Amino acid sequence: MSKKLIIVDANSLIHRAFHALPPFKTKKGELVNAVYGFYSILINILSRIKPDYLAVCFDVKKKTFRHEVYKEYKAKRVKAPDELYAQFDRIKEVLKTLEVPIYEKEGYEADDVIATVAEKVEKDPEINVYVVTSDKDALQLVDDQTYVVSPAKGGTDNKIYNPEAVVERFGLDPDQIIDFKAIMGDTSDNIPGVVGIGEKGATNLLQKYKTLDGIYDHLDEITGATHKKLSEQRDEAYFSQKLVTLVKDVPIDFELEKTKYKPEDFGKALPLFEELEFRSLIGRLQKILPVKPKAEDKPVQASLF
Repeated sequence: MSKKLIIVDANSLIHRAFHALPPFKTKKGELVNAVYGFYSILINILSRIKPDYLAVCFDVKKKTFRHEVYKEYKAKRVKAPDELYAQFDRIKEVLKTLEVPIYEKEGYEADDVIATVAEKVEKDPEINVYVVTSDKDALQLVDDQTYVVSPAKGGTDNKIYNPEAVVERFGLDPDQIIDFKAIMGDTSDNIPGVVGIGEKGATNLLQKYKTLDGIYDHLDEITGATHKKLSEQRDEAYFSQKLVTLVKDVPIDFELEKTKYKPEDFGKALPLFEELEFRSLIGRLQKILPVKPKAEDKPVQASLF
């Protein structure tokens, strides 16, 4: 039976949780909605997939190589409030308590680190990789050994993308996702693409010509406004292709055995969860522990969440 590695895109989950949940605080006034949402999703995923290995990847605050080649990269994004960033330290504090390895690399995004880890692990055919993220960029990694788990509805409903699910959702194979985004662009990352060609147009082109190269090799077959847009924005299309392609050789020190998932260690989070007043999460966390808490253990104090 194949073993399972879960790789968590921390920034994606944290941002999703922060914006999805109301801004609740502990009795001491600490805002913890993103912390709660992150661990709610993580516990749900661990319960469902039951991995053998677990790693968490973060973005680094400094700019990446994409900013160096394209100063407008993500330029239109509204800066997240300080109340969100203040919760990152708490999330990392819990991960370190649990001895879950954290991977991040200056100059690269978490997506690139995830792609690199997946590439290293795929050399072992006995390991399947589950990338937990709400970022659709990761769908380019999907194959028979790597899946994307997209949390939804507060982490209680998770869509797992295998190659068939990608085709069902987009009408394209996973290896076409890069060119799909290269054509239609990405407003959230401020990637230009071919202005005027959206999701439907990009899908139709790739279903017929398979790749960006294939489209331009048959440009004379394409007529009307689409021909004009593609012809005038060839450089933008190929530049966008480079921007959306995840790097798979980030220089990180990765050893699979260091990511071994030890559910018994998750009991170490109970005191922190009590401090954060995560009553419901404590109950859910206790269910995944191999050794259940004793009846005489200190009872959990009541809280609002």
